[in-house]
Amino acid sequence: MMKKLLEICLGVVTGVGGFLEMGSLSTAAQGGAAFRFELGWAIVVGTVCLIFLVEMAGRFSAVSQHTIAEGIRNRFGVKFFLMPFIAVLIVNTLVLSAEIGGVSVALELATGIRHPWWALPVAMVAWLVLWRSTFGSIEKGTSLLGLVTVSFVAAAVVLRPDWHQVASGLMPSAPHHGAANYWFTAVSILGASITPSLYLFYSSGAVEDHWDRSYLGANRAIAGLGMAFGGVISLAVLVTAACVFPAHGITRVDDYRQLPMLLVTVFGFWGFVLFVASLAVACLGATLEIALEQAYLVAQGFGWNWGENRKPRDDPGFSLVYTCALAISAIPIAAGVDPLKLTVFSMALTAMSLPLTVVPFLSLMNDESYVGVHRNGAFSNAVVIAIVALSFVLAIVALPLQIVGSN
Repeated sequence: MMKKLLEICLGVVTGVGGFLEMGSLSTAAQGGAAFRFELGWAIVVGTVCLIFLVEMAGRFSAVSQHTIAEGIRNRFGVKFFLMPFIAVLIVNTLVLSAEIGGVSVALELATGIRHPWWALPVAMVAWLVLWRSTFGSIEKGTSLLGLVTVSFVAAAVVLRPDWHQVASGLMPSAPHHGAANYWFTAVSILGASITPSLYLFYSSGAVEDHWDRSYLGANRAIAGLGMAFGGVISLAVLVTAACVFPAHGITRVDDYRQLPMLLVTVFGFWGFVLFVASLAVACLGATLEIALEQAYLVAQGFGWNWGENRKPRDDPGFSLVYTCALAISAIPIAAGVDPLKLTVFSMALTAMSLPLTVVPFLSLMNDESYVGVHRNGAFSNAVVIAIVALSFVLAIVALPLQIVGSN
């Protein structure tokens, strides 16, 4: 059992890549700057939803020995599979570009060299890691390095916010001002948290680690602790932003150069170092995760050999996909696209893509031919139905709110 619990790294790396990356960092910071603690509930909802989805993803793979992508393709056919396949590919490409931009921004802050010059070197480093490493070394290495992001929790504690106000923000309430921007930011936070790539990646990771039914108990702990780890850090970013930015007259985060203030205000020069390290590690972890997910999705969709634990010569198609994904996604950043603006746009598209994967996933979790007696119970179904309803709402309102709320 102890060995199984050590697999917590899978949950932690997914939590780091899913919460504290360019998307969640920027949306949580914007939420704190504009509405102080009022949007803490959005992070809580996103975390709870993701815990359920990730637990189901691990349970599905451990019992069926299939990934979610394989299950959707086999259960519904290739024509149906093309809808979520294309949607996730497009969204992942944009998010991957934003994550490469996040690492590039960290390097710009550290060196003074503009971020477009770093895009291709960052993509090359990520490619070398994927080309030479195993799945286990990537997840464990990223998890350990990702612990630097706990500095945001330390900053939130040191700033001594009004914890009663923080607690009140964990319950949804009507905005006190800027309703359009409030709901747009809430949508962005939720879209940044509940991303299809997270539970699809987790499902593939469970197969890579050879999970079986004996891992079901550990899976619950891994999913809960990993996602909670990311959620706490994301909430700490919001709390820190709520304390720091309004005090400096900043109510809108529209420049990534403003972000280091989150830790510099608390820890001075070392805060700058911690911020750069946190942004670089979190975004690099997300870059590796999403590039791998692109390769998983394509290889599983076409029935190719796949696996990060295989040598590239044993699964050339799989390796080619993450190579092309990194190269293509680096181009917009190298061309000078603002990573922060790209992140906002990609979060809206992420929200719109949720129903295409969540709905068939719900069907799989109730299919006895895949999960047998481990299918969803009434409570789990109710939670997933709520997530599906939420994802449809996000899909409907995301783009209009982006137009209205960002003006």
